[in-house]
Amino acid sequence: MLQRLHIRNYAIIDELNIDFHPQFNIITGETGAGKSILVGALGLVLGNRADTAVLRNVATKCLVEAIFQLPENENISQLLARFELDESEDLIIRREITPNGKSRSFINDTPVTLQALRQFAAQLVDLHQQFDTLELGENDFQRSVIDALANHSALLLQYKLSFEKYQAKANLLKHLQAQKTEADKAADYNKYLYSELEEAGLQPNELELLDDELDLLTHAESIKAVLQLASYNLQHGEQPLVQQIKSISLQLQSLHSPHAGIENCIQRIQSAQLELQDIANEIEHINDGISLNPERLQVVNDRIAMGYKLMKKHNVTTTDALLKIQDELSIKLQDVLNLDAEISTAEKACKKLETDTMAFAKTMSANRRKILPDFEKNTASLLLQVGMPNAKLKVELQTGSVPTSDGIDRISFLFDANKTGRFEPLEKVASGGELSRLMLSIKSLVAKSMQLPTLIFDEIDTGISGEAARQVGQIMKGLSTHHQLISITHQPQIAAKANAHFYVYKKEAEGQINTRVRLLENNDRIEAIAAMLSGEQHTESSKKMAREMIEG
Repeated sequence: MLQRLHIRNYAIIDELNIDFHPQFNIITGETGAGKSILVGALGLVLGNRADTAVLRNVATKCLVEAIFQLPENENISQLLARFELDESEDLIIRREITPNGKSRSFINDTPVTLQALRQFAAQLVDLHQQFDTLELGENDFQRSVIDALANHSALLLQYKLSFEKYQAKANLLKHLQAQKTEADKAADYNKYLYSELEEAGLQPNELELLDDELDLLTHAESIKAVLQLASYNLQHGEQPLVQQIKSISLQLQSLHSPHAGIENCIQRIQSAQLELQDIANEIEHINDGISLNPERLQVVNDRIAMGYKLMKKHNVTTTDALLKIQDELSIKLQDVLNLDAEISTAEKACKKLETDTMAFAKTMSANRRKILPDFEKNTASLLLQVGMPNAKLKVELQTGSVPTSDGIDRISFLFDANKTGRFEPLEKVASGGELSRLMLSIKSLVAKSMQLPTLIFDEIDTGISGEAARQVGQIMKGLSTHHQLISITHQPQIAAKANAHFYVYKKEAEGQINTRVRLLENNDRIEAIAAMLSGEQHTESSKKMAREMIEG
């Protein structure tokens, strides 16, 4: 419930406070006095766009503050928890617009984003202005009306959660399928490349080792010649080097000299003899291992040619680089197989979620269809009250097979104002006044199903008068027993039903025009309603009628 509205430096308002009644509040005044300016200021704390053009004094900030008495509302409790705000009996929403154009929002003196402010406002106030009758023709609004009357908000939440999961899984499946399509395009070529490398059967560092072997095989004849000569000179020549060193060692041993230096030389010569003999044996072994093998030479040449061809093809220079590419291709081919498994799993999960979502949707659809007869009947009854005895509203519900964000139903309100039997979309056949009265009728029906504590109507009674206006006042009065109502009106029949009557007027002070608001009571209220009945020069009879309307 909106308890107080404080406005400072907004349009032609320097500063004012309004304390609202918990039930039916009426705002009246001359055209241009500033009634709609009040609604505009209230719109700021409800999250409407801010503009420095509203600053009365461009040198100081604009401030609008609304104090709400919090209802027992689970949605508001969840919002308070989400934004880490303390629960209290009152909620103070403040909006500031600075001269440089910056806008700041506060809830209970805690800075919040504009989006957060809008979420709170949506749970506290339903603001309806003249142009809002256009939303009557919108499918989203029409569906929300039917859902409110169906009283299945918990089911609707379950459906939305299920649909979001289904949609997320469906998007994942689509993404995986797109990946599979791209992978399949490259799979055949990758498989060919992998098979080619696998068939080559390369071993780590193989081509580099083959290069060394090729050099050895190519020069085998000259290498063997040199090795044979070295072995011959060491062991089998006319003066074999090993034998000469052995002979020198024997000569030195024959000296039988106790000289330590000679003994040391003998030991070193003997070591050299053994080393040279070992070298000679090694040379013979190497020589025996080298063969003139044209067949092996051809095999090595072919293997190297094949390897270099693969290196050139893959733009690498080592055997290990080729083996790395082979591993990468293997992973890519395995990924294709894994994608098939992922797609299969996603398809099953998607199908399950679709089935669950459709089950919720079908239950919602049945609930919606069930309440349509009573909704149409009750709307007709209310339209009769507001002076539209021949008007009928018909709800067309078309059920599809594909789930959307709000179910599987397309809901359309069709209207017949004159018992023609031809029902057409609202926006085609209903006048502005008819739309206003229809909107009021519908909101009065759904109000009990909604948790909104405050309903605000800005001149919703445009285009009506007389008995129709009286009936609109009765409907509003009835609504105010369960909801706070704030209504801007030009109709005395409606104003007379209010619990609190606020009068908006202009006053000049210090050369400036200011909007003022005062609460009318007793004779002042009678005078104001009499003026609405007969103009400024109201008579005793108009005052008598005004008194009767207030007391009636």
